[in-house]
Amino acid sequence: MPKLTRFLPAVLLGLGSLLLVAAKRQQAPALRAPLAGLPATLDAYEGEDLPVSPEEQRIAGMSTYLMRVFAADSTDRFSVYVGYYESQLQGKSIHSPKNCLPGAGWEPVAVGTRTIPLAADSVTVNRYILERESARALVYYWYQGRGRVAWNEYRVKWDLVRDKALAGRSEEALVRIVVPVMAGDTARADSLATSVASRLVPELFDRLPTYP
Repeated sequence: MPKLTRFLPAVLLGLGSLLLVAAKRQQAPALRAPLAGLPATLDAYEGEDLPVSPEEQRIAGMSTYLMRVFAADSTDRFSVYVGYYESQLQGKSIHSPKNCLPGAGWEPVAVGTRTIPLAADSVTVNRYILERESARALVYYWYQGRGRVAWNEYRVKWDLVRDKALAGRSEEALVRIVVPVMAGDTARADSLATSVASRLVPELFDRLPTYP
């Protein structure tokens, strides 16, 4: 074993060189179809697109996005955000919602995950309950791209480093659903968010670049 340790610096240097070479051949695949083509009607809810300010776009660094508010009436509504990154680089990568969600007086009161059923299998997404004074909101979010749906922040970072090194690919989308919790009915908010997520996951895969 001591003899083998002599080669460890050379191995690490070799791996570092491979990563540098891979970084120079990064690809930036565009979407196969625009995000605007995602469903504008979900159940009884009609969607309306909202703009994100240039300053917010600059800070977030996404290549393209969709911000759509769905409403059934003046009080029954929810929002969907999808931010797509063609290539994630230093200073231009997905910001974890864990750091962005708390703000403007909103604080997390429950943190966990939720299983979303799909036609043939299921995926896991992050689930947050935010509270501000007497108001509550349910948030689902996940990372989608390069053939997978992920929720664990550490796994997302590992997959990003590996895929950049081995395939020269780092494209990914951040997807977020926000549902106000009306009259304390968290079960209804969860049911709605789950239904929306089960529609969005396959619809978004139809628009994301194929992988590998």
